[in-house]
Amino acid sequence: MANEDLSKLKIDKSASVAAPVRRRRALYPVIAIIVIALIGAFYFTGTSVEVEVYNVAQIYPSQTFTLLNASGYVVAQRKAAVASKITGRIVSINVEEGNHVKKGDLIARLENEDVSAMYEQARANLDAARAGLEQAKAELHDADITFNRYKELMKSELVSKNDYDSAEARYKKAVAAVAEAEASINANKAALSGAEVSLEYTLIRAPFDAVVLTKNADIGDIVTPLGAAANAKAAVVTIADMGSLQVEADVSEANLQYVKLGQPCEIQLDAFPDSRFRGLVHMIVPTADRSKASVMIKVKFLDNDSRILPEMSAKVAFLQRPVAPEEQKPRTVINPAAVIKNGSKKTVFLVKEDRAVETSISTGEQLGDMIEVLSGIKAGDRVVLKPLDKLKDGVRVKIQEK
Repeated sequence: MANEDLSKLKIDKSASVAAPVRRRRALYPVIAIIVIALIGAFYFTGTSVEVEVYNVAQIYPSQTFTLLNASGYVVAQRKAAVASKITGRIVSINVEEGNHVKKGDLIARLENEDVSAMYEQARANLDAARAGLEQAKAELHDADITFNRYKELMKSELVSKNDYDSAEARYKKAVAAVAEAEASINANKAALSGAEVSLEYTLIRAPFDAVVLTKNADIGDIVTPLGAAANAKAAVVTIADMGSLQVEADVSEANLQYVKLGQPCEIQLDAFPDSRFRGLVHMIVPTADRSKASVMIKVKFLDNDSRILPEMSAKVAFLQRPVAPEEQKPRTVINPAAVIKNGSKKTVFLVKEDRAVETSISTGEQLGDMIEVLSGIKAGDRVVLKPLDKLKDGVRVKIQEK
């Protein structure tokens, strides 16, 4: 019994050695994974590849066959400051900014009670003169009958010479009265026309079809032709024919060789940078500006657009040829040096934050020095230009400073 108890107190050395060995062997795969992760983390976070970056852009195809660019302003070739021909106080205005008016439409009216009274008086005088003419004609008719009767009786000596002479004198007086009445009618017609003109001067009308740009006076203001009187206004409204809008651009004398009459153009307004408007060289103004060494070129719009307003800033591209319908929309383009070709597959390295992400793209036609991108990237994206062989998907990149 004592020996059995002592044997139980002995340590089994084989079991104590085997357990740690098994535990160490189980840790080897875990250690290997950690080492690989540390190496990868060091590679991706501790190193970076310096690259040159290109911004994907949008261009219009017309930019590839543009000869010259110039800047200018939209100007209405038919514009008027509508004013009154007489001095008076405005009693009504029928338009405001932005209204369309037709030729002859009433824009404003001045006080005209006195002129209206003169007009009515002239018309009444004309009516009186016409009545006088009718009376004179009746008198002439009666005098003519009497004179002819006395003329026949005189041949038979049935009337005295004195009566005959009286009838003749009466006839001649009636003829003169008719002439006087006719002259009076003409004079009164002229007076009525003058009164009508004076009355029309109090009515300010549109001289042509146009749009009201500004309203310079209001009801109660005094307007005068010269605007020289104190507190007096000259123009009531300013109007412009929107169909006459053209871009007036200055072209350097040295570049005038690239411009000719009828040349196709493309117009871009600063207010609408994403739109292009078709244009045509309408006029090369036959004089130069000595101070700027430039010549003014007038470019007309081929299409009417309500967005185009006078005095807008504009840029004009003078083209080699007209823009085809399919070339009127912008295209996304990229520098060919950023494209990696692997058989039929084309990729680029897209820079997202500080990583290079390999991205597949599809391309279209060549546009000048650029190539069209149909899908895969969009305008504004940054891609690596001239990617190196060591550049891999997911690698950290550092953008070169220019």
